[in-house]
Amino acid sequence: MSAMNDIPPALDQRLAELRLEYDEGEITEKGYLKRRTALLQQFQVPGEVVEQNLQAQMDQQYAPSLVQENVHDGNGSGYRASIANAGFGDASPHIGSVRASSSSHGHSDTKSSDGQSANDYVFNPALETESQYTTDPAPYFDNFSHRANTGLYDEPSPYEEEGASHYDHDHEILHNAPFYSDPSRVYNYDQNPTPTSPGYESYLQQSQDEVPPWLQNAGKQQLPFEPREVPFALYDPHSPSLPMSSFDTIASLLRHRSATTPKRPAFLVLDSKGKEVQSVTWDKLAGRAEKVAKVIRDKSGLFRGDRVALVYRDGEVVDFVVALFGCFIAGVVAVPINRPNDYAELNFILTSTNAHLALTTDNNLKAFQRDLMQQRLAWPRGVEWWKTNEFGSYHPRNKKDDLPPLQSPDLAYIEFSRSPTGELRGVVLSHKTVMHQMAAISAMVSTAPGGLPRRAPATFERTGAMGVGGGVGEVLLTYLDPRQAVGMILGVLLSVYGGNTTVWIPQPAITVPGLWANLITKYKATLTLADYPGLKTVAYNYQNDPHSTRGYSKKYPVDFGSVRLCLIDCLNVDAEFHEILTDRWLRPLGNTRARDVVAPMLCLPEHGGMVISMRDWLGGQDRMATGLEEDKEGELAEVLLDQEALKTNDVVVVATGNEVRRRAGEPGVVRVGAFGCPIPDATMAIVDPENSMLCPPGIVGEIWVDSPSISGGFWALPKHTESIFHALTYVFSPETGLQPQPLEQEFLRTGLLGCFIKGKLYVLGLYEDRLRQRVEWSENGRQDLVEFRYHYTSQMVHTILRSVQRVFDCSAFDVFVNNEHLPVIILESSAAITAPLTPSGPPRQLDYELLSSIAEKCIECLLEEHQVRVYCVLITAPNTLPRTIKNGRREIGNMLCRREFEMGTLPAVHVKFAVERAVLNLPVGSDPVGGIWSPVASRQRAELLAMEEKQFSGVDYREISIDDRTSTPLNNFSSIVDLVQWRVSRQTEELALCSIDARGKEGKGISWRKTDQRIAAVATYIKNKTKIAAGDHVALIYTHSEEFVYAVHACFCLGVTIVPIAPLDQSRLSEDVPALLNVIADFGIKAILVNNDTDHAFKSKTISQHLRQSAMAARMNIPPIHNTSKPSKQLKGCRELGFSVRPEWLKSDFPALIWTYWTPDQRRVAVQLGHDTIMAMCKVQKETCQMHSARPILGCVRSTSGIGFMHTCLMGVYVGASTYIVSPPDYAANPSVLFQALARYKVKDTYATPQMLDHAMATSPAKGFKLMELKNLMIMFEGRPRSDIFPKVRTHFDQSGLDPTAVNTIYSHVLNPMVATRSYMCIEPVELYLDVKALRSGLVQPADPDLDPFGLLLHDSGMVPVSTQIAIVNPETCELCCVGEYGEIWIASEACAKAFYKSKDSFDIERFQGRIIDGDPRITYVRTGDLGFLHNIVRPIGPGGAMVDMQTLFVLGSIGETFEVNGLNHFPMDIEYSVERSHRHITNQGCAIFQAGGLTIMVIEVSRANKLAAIVPVAVNAVLEEHQVVVDVVAFVGRGDFPRSRLGEKQRGKILAAWVTRKLRTLAQFSVREGAATNMLPATIAENAEQGPPLVHDTNSPGVPTQQEISRGSSSTGDNNLATVHEEHPRKA
Repeated sequence: MSAMNDIPPALDQRLAELRLEYDEGEITEKGYLKRRTALLQQFQVPGEVVEQNLQAQMDQQYAPSLVQENVHDGNGSGYRASIANAGFGDASPHIGSVRASSSSHGHSDTKSSDGQSANDYVFNPALETESQYTTDPAPYFDNFSHRANTGLYDEPSPYEEEGASHYDHDHEILHNAPFYSDPSRVYNYDQNPTPTSPGYESYLQQSQDEVPPWLQNAGKQQLPFEPREVPFALYDPHSPSLPMSSFDTIASLLRHRSATTPKRPAFLVLDSKGKEVQSVTWDKLAGRAEKVAKVIRDKSGLFRGDRVALVYRDGEVVDFVVALFGCFIAGVVAVPINRPNDYAELNFILTSTNAHLALTTDNNLKAFQRDLMQQRLAWPRGVEWWKTNEFGSYHPRNKKDDLPPLQSPDLAYIEFSRSPTGELRGVVLSHKTVMHQMAAISAMVSTAPGGLPRRAPATFERTGAMGVGGGVGEVLLTYLDPRQAVGMILGVLLSVYGGNTTVWIPQPAITVPGLWANLITKYKATLTLADYPGLKTVAYNYQNDPHSTRGYSKKYPVDFGSVRLCLIDCLNVDAEFHEILTDRWLRPLGNTRARDVVAPMLCLPEHGGMVISMRDWLGGQDRMATGLEEDKEGELAEVLLDQEALKTNDVVVVATGNEVRRRAGEPGVVRVGAFGCPIPDATMAIVDPENSMLCPPGIVGEIWVDSPSISGGFWALPKHTESIFHALTYVFSPETGLQPQPLEQEFLRTGLLGCFIKGKLYVLGLYEDRLRQRVEWSENGRQDLVEFRYHYTSQMVHTILRSVQRVFDCSAFDVFVNNEHLPVIILESSAAITAPLTPSGPPRQLDYELLSSIAEKCIECLLEEHQVRVYCVLITAPNTLPRTIKNGRREIGNMLCRREFEMGTLPAVHVKFAVERAVLNLPVGSDPVGGIWSPVASRQRAELLAMEEKQFSGVDYREISIDDRTSTPLNNFSSIVDLVQWRVSRQTEELALCSIDARGKEGKGISWRKTDQRIAAVATYIKNKTKIAAGDHVALIYTHSEEFVYAVHACFCLGVTIVPIAPLDQSRLSEDVPALLNVIADFGIKAILVNNDTDHAFKSKTISQHLRQSAMAARMNIPPIHNTSKPSKQLKGCRELGFSVRPEWLKSDFPALIWTYWTPDQRRVAVQLGHDTIMAMCKVQKETCQMHSARPILGCVRSTSGIGFMHTCLMGVYVGASTYIVSPPDYAANPSVLFQALARYKVKDTYATPQMLDHAMATSPAKGFKLMELKNLMIMFEGRPRSDIFPKVRTHFDQSGLDPTAVNTIYSHVLNPMVATRSYMCIEPVELYLDVKALRSGLVQPADPDLDPFGLLLHDSGMVPVSTQIAIVNPETCELCCVGEYGEIWIASEACAKAFYKSKDSFDIERFQGRIIDGDPRITYVRTGDLGFLHNIVRPIGPGGAMVDMQTLFVLGSIGETFEVNGLNHFPMDIEYSVERSHRHITNQGCAIFQAGGLTIMVIEVSRANKLAAIVPVAVNAVLEEHQVVVDVVAFVGRGDFPRSRLGEKQRGKILAAWVTRKLRTLAQFSVREGAATNMLPATIAENAEQGPPLVHDTNSPGVPTQQEISRGSSSTGDNNLATVHEEHPRKA
């Protein structure tokens, strides 16, 4: 009793009145609890006090009655537990124990299989019925509930996996993620965590000053609206004493119709001219359906609940209805298939539903068979096809025989429809769901003004024959598809439920002026079912020509007096059109209740077409608890909303009622019409789609609904079903603190955005059709305030169509790129038509100026009227955008357009960007002008990393290298010539050289003695025949052979400087001949030494003519060519002939060897090597790789420089091992030759190039050899190693026994062939993911690949070799970089080259004199020009697994190839890789990005030259999303026009040079930034109507660089260097 004293008197009085209403039966238990909770919240009475008071009073008065009564609650969960959990007070434990919680999807014993009370029918409170199933349902249907978890259908499906891969399997995240009709598109828009996310509490601690919106709304949220109930019982209009609650399935009603009104027309089918082509009465319909059911039961072998496909075309209405109800009677599940012409869809539905029987007609089957034969497609397997039009009717043998009892399963049918993204999904509908919806719709229709009485006179003749339009019952006229959605629900199911007559005409018939009005009059239609496009056609035809309608038929003067409701299937109410429809069509044609007739219906086409709201006169708006004054019952309500407020999801009503029409034309307002109240027994909630929180009043949110009249889920898609049909909403209250509480009631997420105003539902659009855009501003000194502004595509489309001329139709959506929502507009315009005017005529040329002006006008009008900053506009021809079919009509699908936009497959002919307005979050570096190497940026990084160590490696000095056979110090030899003579004396008859042919057979082995003799023979030939003296330069152009080795050592003996050059490639003479002539001229080549193969090549007509003509053009003479393959036989060695090295040849400045490197751009880099450097390189190689004489050496490719030259000519001599030679052409023909040789001779250390391995893996299986003895396969990279090479090699050669740790990359540089190596590290490559955002600022920050999808994957290049030290240095300040940043790689090693050959450039000289300011001044470094960093790792090594610290080098790329945007550094290869994988028509390695004239240019090679305008946004988005860079110009070239080297590498310098000199053959060019100029005309434009416009600008534009600006001096060898130049580092290239 003490608790009673704490309750305010006013509350106590209100509670007493409420209890009295409940006691008298005026409200239900749920309504009582709902309103009682609202009162308690209003008076803010503590929950404990209320619970004690409620317990005491309920025990005394209401508990017994409440326990006995069990009222339906949607999904089996009541408001008591929901409100209690939400903190708004607790319900009585007596009440709460009546119904089991639905959170576990279980059912109490008092529930039927449908989740509905077994003894309750909501539309007949006075009558209690039991389920009339005569047998138990199938085992897997036992637990079916229309709103419970539909896991019973969730049998494994191959179609689930693909869609499910996009899902977050966390149940909580699914419920709190933003809604998309396609759940695979669920992603989190906001940066802040939702209330149920794991980081929510820490988020609150970090942002105590910023209260999240859901906390601000605590206690203000609008709870789900209380469901309405039908205030009367429903009776059969043809049997007034028969309650409709006595029927539990629609099939039983069909039998009833056949028995009571057998001769009444059930369905009439008309043709496009309005003539009847087919009709059926109730008895005939039932007879045919019974026959179909009997055949299925007797001959199909199907079990109850099996699926049967219904394949009928749109005009076969009667046959479809017969088959549908035949399935219902037979107890199988019907699966309507409405697009039999789409074979893929048909096969998908048959397979996913496991349907083995298909019902169709004879004509349909013939057409289907013909189509399959024409398309050469196979019949669906495992499906039997029956022609139901040949079955006839069911006639029992004995008239006294009763019909077989109905044994219907829980499921009635499965309706397949496509989501906005095009995904095909099946929605399951149970018989109980169908009956609930039929009862709800019948109740709403029956209350319409002018309706039939709900209780007919008792003298009604039930068996009398009636004509259409007379007697009791409705006549429905429609053209909507009766096989699906609302067309089936109202046109078929409701007709059977109410005994109505359905008159159906094909959709094209409504275009005939006057026909629709004539049919309404002729058949005295009381109900019409249409959509807005059809009604607009009819109404506008009447406005244009009233006589065509009024005078259509003299026999039936137009009179709409019979029409009670004009039902309109729609998602948005067109209030403006309602004025025309009522005042200019319905009322002039005889309907005096025009405003009462129009009834928009809110249906869910994606979820079975169920009706969830429509205009009715049932009352009950008081239970909507909106807090606003209610409208009149059944009024066609509309409001004006403030457009600016809608952008922030706020509902601000500007005008209502009659004032709406008067103020509709005012700027800044949106006219919105109401649907009405939710259907009876439906619970609706307005929920924030981003976090599943209930919205406060006056806020736009997603409409969630729970009702026994809606489906229970998707077929075989459990994750989709759980996230959409069983969504949980959350609520905050002051009593629950910061933790949200879920309401136990589960809802269907409709995907519709709207609100309730005065108890009626207003829909603004689909969630997918709402755009959002971020807005930032400053306020009260607080910077960067961020909000979103929301825009509805329907309003934007209306503005575009009204303001922009020559626009046929359009689509609008946003794309989420770079953490921003960017609006995209796609226009269909007649200006984009390229089709020829005549069949044989040429394509029409596009007017790009007109297209650009249309796009510009669209951008400007949306900015002016909606403040939408458009990202880009694409223009296509009319009727080319992807469309969805709705009610037989094709409508543009925004999500389908978005999908094709993201895939780059839209048929666009023009694209225009406005990135300056739309993209506002581009990053800017600390020094936008100076870049990351400026003093300002370098100082900031130094301060940030002040506590970190400096980056430099240790050094393992090896002063002495010992010969493993004789223990002789090899450093005692001053040259390789002396070492050859020593090997000859020590290993005279041992094998020195041996070649292997293309078949893998050995040639004749050459001993050390014979090798010496042949070297002497070549040296003698050179000395005596060529007149070459010591110090002269000769070019060695040999194939990979023994002759090459002899010539190299012969020249060493003579003191002749050798320049090895690869043989000329006949397919690339345009590159190779000028390169050879430049070498001859620059190096002063006295002679060219060749072998037989190259000699024959030089004498060939092709090469000789090309070489002669090029030499004449260059005004130079070709030096003599000497063949050294067959010198005079020599029996004496070099020492005996006096060929020894003179002291002056051993000086470090004497060039014994010149290595020439050619970049992919054919830029030459030449370095000179003295004998000391050659010996040092050999020593480092031997000691690092632990090479010894017992294991032979093998040389194959790239024998003119680097590792290839060393292994072919030097390492065998230095180590004392045999050298085997495999020719590159032989390897190309048969890669197995090399690996068989490696296995046969047990080679321990060898080298390869990535191109070699790619070729081997693509053409030859790893069979016939074992590589267990191969311990060190060195893969050479001159920059960043490819991260895919190791896993590919490991997988391919796994069966050959190759140890994964034997696959090692080495960092090879033109100045040092082995800067770093992974050889004998005994671990697999170190994988490191880097944060790209930090990397472009000069920082090295590891990233988690699971959290950062754009993390840059790097593989290490290994550790430093012996006698080598690496330092990471700031290239500008020459100071050591700290750990955590990257810099230029500097090398200190005796194996480095001493100089570029003949280079006088001061920068080239400085590269060999590197001094670290804060390092050891005694050490001189060589600057590589490459960027990288050192990274310390700890790995277990050896059998014991001892942990070892390792310092590995990671190479990022060349400084000369990087470019800077807004002070941030970017590596082109990373951006290009993003672009290359963004679209399937972009070729591999087919993108180059560079800067020219202050613009960022992107050149793309495509395999197809059409739809280029659609590829541009894809490429631009990829760069913007992953690298936050906006390119200025995108140019396309055709396949083959993209300059590549002989190894397939892109030639950046040539691309840049061709671009600047306007010689690049482009297909199309597109400007991305406003004012971006290309300053060039493309050399060739493809004759393709879909190409983009060439950008022609002023040729005197100051932004275009001159040739001198991009070609700064000469390279190390005197060649022109075309590369992007950076002022702060003028020779980085």
